[in-house]
Amino acid sequence: MTEDQNLSPPEPPALLSPPPPTLLERLGMSPVVFAALSLFLVSMFYAFGALVFSLLFGAAPTAANVFVFRLITGFGEIAFFLIPSLIFVWAISHKPAEFFRLRVPSAAQVLLPLVGVVCLQVMLQVYLVYQARIPLPPELESFLDKYTQLFEEANRLIVGSSSVPELLWVIVIVAVMPALAEEFLFRGLIQRSLQRVMSPLQAAVITGCIFGAFHLNPSSLVPLIAIGVYLGYLAYRADSLWVSMAAHFYNNAIAAIVLYCRFDDDYVVTGNAEKMSNAMLLFTFWIFGVIFILSTIYFARISRLRDTVPVPHEDDQDHSA
Repeated sequence: MTEDQNLSPPEPPALLSPPPPTLLERLGMSPVVFAALSLFLVSMFYAFGALVFSLLFGAAPTAANVFVFRLITGFGEIAFFLIPSLIFVWAISHKPAEFFRLRVPSAAQVLLPLVGVVCLQVMLQVYLVYQARIPLPPELESFLDKYTQLFEEANRLIVGSSSVPELLWVIVIVAVMPALAEEFLFRGLIQRSLQRVMSPLQAAVITGCIFGAFHLNPSSLVPLIAIGVYLGYLAYRADSLWVSMAAHFYNNAIAAIVLYCRFDDDYVVTGNAEKMSNAMLLFTFWIFGVIFILSTIYFARISRLRDTVPVPHEDDQDHSA
């Protein structure tokens, strides 16, 4: 017998065992139901925390307690948005990092949304000027005016600052923490759950609408939805939650810097929007709209072309059957 005949045949490669079912799969729960239940639980946690805080410190911030309000605002973002998101994700995925899309993006993907955010803010400020001119029933208009005034006064106290150290502290509270916590909840947990049963763009639009409604600010509902949809598109197109976090940070930090510089609420790059002519308003909207579209197109080009070359996540593959 030859040496080759004495050799035993090679063993077949071991088959990979399928991953264990997730909690959602064991319960037979739809990702849409899971997203709705997650939002309900987060809302209850947040409402309970707000109730306790209002009983202890009052329902509205004042100059005397604004530091405590800021501190509790930051704590609420982490305790009621971020931590529940990190816990709930284990019910739908065995690979949270892949589910949340924590892929490290390129520098261009992180920086380019700054252009989009600035342009979008200017366009939405112009929109708000025209929204304010829409006639409403007197009772509804009176209610919205009072609610908006209370909301804006509280916002100025929390977001406003009078020194650079205070500005940096405000940016941490109103820009860093919300960008981190709210993106994990909305563009992470909710949008990715919806994406299991619908297209990524549909999931981004629905999540953007939820994001806008969640802020409980009727007068800014449309701008908040627009920003939410844009953040959802960025996260999907770049396949990275860090990109939408960066854009969310830019949006909130710009608001804090504008208040620090004592600009009027209606101020845009070309002047005070409330005092501008219709022609100037439309020109401003058009110019920044063109820049916004061009920056978004370029962002799509430098990001993963998932529309033409689908690259499914390993996490999605594990649960697609």
